[in-house]
Amino acid sequence: MYGRLGLLSTIGSLKPASVKYAALDTRHNQYLDSQKRIRNIAGPQRLLGHLRFSFPSKISTYGRVGNSSTILAVLTDDNSTMTTSEDGIENIGLLDTDPGLEPFRDHFKYRMKRFLDQKNLLEKYERSLEEFAQGYLKFGFNREDDCIVYREWAPAAQEAQLIGDFNGWNGSNHRMEKNQFGVWSIKIPDSDGNPAIPHNSRVKFRFKHSEGAWVDRIPAWIKYATVDPTIFGAAYDGVYWDPPPSERYQFQFPRPPKPKAPRIYEAHVGMSSTEPHVSSYREFADDVLPRIKANNYNTVQLMAIMEHSYYGSFGYHVTNFFAVSSRSGTPEDLKYLIDKAHSLGLRVLMDVVHSHASNNVTDGLNGFDVGQSAQDSYFHTGDRGYHKLWDSRLFNYANWEVIRFLLSNVRWWLEEFKFDGFRFDGVTSMLYHHHGINVAFTGDYTEYFSEVVDVDAVVYLMLANCLIHNLLPDATVIAEDVSGMPGLGRPVAEGGIGFEYRLAMAIPDRWIDYLKNKKDEEWSMQEISWSLTNRRYTEKCIAYAESHDQAIVGDKTVAFLLMDKEMYSGMSCLEEASPAIERGIALHKMIHFITMALGGEGYLNFMGNEFGHPEWIDFPREGNGWSYDKCRRQWNLVDTDHLRYKFLNAFDRAMNAFDEKYSILTSTKLIVSCTDEENKVIVFERGDLVFVFNFHPENTYEGYKVGCDLPGKYRVALDSDAWEFGGPGRVGHDVDHFTSPEGIPGVPETNFNDRPNSFKVLSPPRTCVVYCRVEEDLEEIKDSESVANIASGDEELKEPVSPEKLEESAPDEEVTAGQTKVGDLGQDVEEEKTDE
Repeated sequence: MYGRLGLLSTIGSLKPASVKYAALDTRHNQYLDSQKRIRNIAGPQRLLGHLRFSFPSKISTYGRVGNSSTILAVLTDDNSTMTTSEDGIENIGLLDTDPGLEPFRDHFKYRMKRFLDQKNLLEKYERSLEEFAQGYLKFGFNREDDCIVYREWAPAAQEAQLIGDFNGWNGSNHRMEKNQFGVWSIKIPDSDGNPAIPHNSRVKFRFKHSEGAWVDRIPAWIKYATVDPTIFGAAYDGVYWDPPPSERYQFQFPRPPKPKAPRIYEAHVGMSSTEPHVSSYREFADDVLPRIKANNYNTVQLMAIMEHSYYGSFGYHVTNFFAVSSRSGTPEDLKYLIDKAHSLGLRVLMDVVHSHASNNVTDGLNGFDVGQSAQDSYFHTGDRGYHKLWDSRLFNYANWEVIRFLLSNVRWWLEEFKFDGFRFDGVTSMLYHHHGINVAFTGDYTEYFSEVVDVDAVVYLMLANCLIHNLLPDATVIAEDVSGMPGLGRPVAEGGIGFEYRLAMAIPDRWIDYLKNKKDEEWSMQEISWSLTNRRYTEKCIAYAESHDQAIVGDKTVAFLLMDKEMYSGMSCLEEASPAIERGIALHKMIHFITMALGGEGYLNFMGNEFGHPEWIDFPREGNGWSYDKCRRQWNLVDTDHLRYKFLNAFDRAMNAFDEKYSILTSTKLIVSCTDEENKVIVFERGDLVFVFNFHPENTYEGYKVGCDLPGKYRVALDSDAWEFGGPGRVGHDVDHFTSPEGIPGVPETNFNDRPNSFKVLSPPRTCVVYCRVEEDLEEIKDSESVANIASGDEELKEPVSPEKLEESAPDEEVTAGQTKVGDLGQDVEEEKTDE
């Protein structure tokens, strides 16, 4: 979401000079322990294997974090004799992992105390965190003893009524009562054995505020809301949703096991149809989920599920937090989608938006704000309660009922709909009072642990993550954070905020910068490598090459940046590809694969980008005549056999299958051994696989030497240049590559690029090839060592080979073209080595 809202990413703010020296006094993102699990060992980035950070204590944050003097009155019990666990406050595991955080111990102690105090209060007055998060069983509409009971927290209301279709919108006979906590309630008995409010009928909460005016609002805890599609600009209505047993969807399939690493397919249900209309949950389940499964993803992330009155907001301006978006169907339809995904072995994550709420008054939560104090509102008052860039309201995370509302919202989606986790949107906005607006995060720790931090929001996120993992230990929870706050992706018990992953938001920024502003020959291999590996040790990242924001009208996807208008006329296989199309297809594959292989511990792709979907997303609006033509996915392009889109899709499928077989995303052995600026080559190892990326636009390198860890025989495991991926098939897949020993064993400085062994490869321009080690019996190993010793005399890189000479036989090895079978040339690699 931040890609279009003015936030500057950590990597995006670095200059090459800063990268060169790793900014040792301010950078934290590459904090590594003595095992040096992630290493860059070529050029300037050799430093990263030995980084230790120590920061001067410039500011004491204890007692200064947040504006808590009045807020604490809401959250604490002055008369309580409750004590907080001293062990939980004093033993901050994060400080052991990163000693550079030691100057900020007081900050961590303060926020941990706030968290434990809040949790203890919840347990004292609500019995447990889990029970507190079942607010939907108390608030909103519920069945109790042959009655419908409706409760609403609205302390600013002077009088209140329940109105709807059931009483002709006349609430005079359905007046509500208010208790000492500002909660209004009414109990409506059944009539002749039937609920007084029919299922699927419209309802609203009518109340009079301090100025004497009566207003109608959608109940805050409503489970369904609809709008009359025949009336332009009509306001939404709340809908009483309580289907009879025969109409309720019953889940049939269990949640799939948690994968070792998530390969996430991010999707928007409404725009998932080939036809220019809003697609339904059932259409998506039947038509799109099989495509996702076929491309070997294991997780689906659904956008725009929470009800939002403005379609063009991409689902981020939520109006009704407990209601599914009615554009695509009913709650039962969404359950069908999730159950269908589970039947296919796909886990389902939801984009949850707790960072802000729609500014709408008539159909949103903002309608309950009638000028009261923050203590009696869902939101902060004044400027603190308003996001200037998003034109939306900001929650008061110190308020008891706000915490109940949001935590219950998390539990509702987990338990009622069987979601398998969440991607929390806009986390940066929550973490800081400045919301990250126009802030360039440099990595200086004082940016993360000072008075700018909103500790109330931090405590809420800690509670939410505790709740999620208590309810569903195998849940996947991802933070959308651009700031890089240390500890965001570590458990609460260590002093972290509790997320399992953070989005690597700087990566797409880097690719946008290169594709928009740099010629191919200006691409820096060191900078690309740094951008992809610049993450905190022990905090996992979801890597992605391009965001959904890039697909919005006014911006461009990677495919569109690469090929632009030629995508309309040059994608047919029936005619020769133009240079722009050849370049575009080649770099599209390379960019996405190096992002997956080097950029994180999980991978994400937005719907359609796997096959280079052309054009942009343009939601219906006045400027386009309210057209849905650009708000869909043209699956027919990838299904048409003579169009080149199929090649990008095939490579995407192969990438995911490759991770499924070799578990590259979960490998902790990640070594960048070569960032060759002159020849535009990056070589790295992940696990025991060797990756060779040649970004040069023209040069083919015959006999290019690459370093590796283990000796033996290597063969091609995946090749972007293969025929089935739209390449000319220049790399032979049946060629054996035997290693040669390099230098003195155990003395890295005598090795080749700090690697104890090496072998030679053919590397055509704009290709990426992965080599796996093939097991041999003892006799074969002896033979290979003899061959390697004979061939080890020539260690210099040979001159670039012209395309005309590619057909000539290579002196060191036989290079054959046309072998395109992927991944089954030999046995699996050895068990991954974690120690170097």
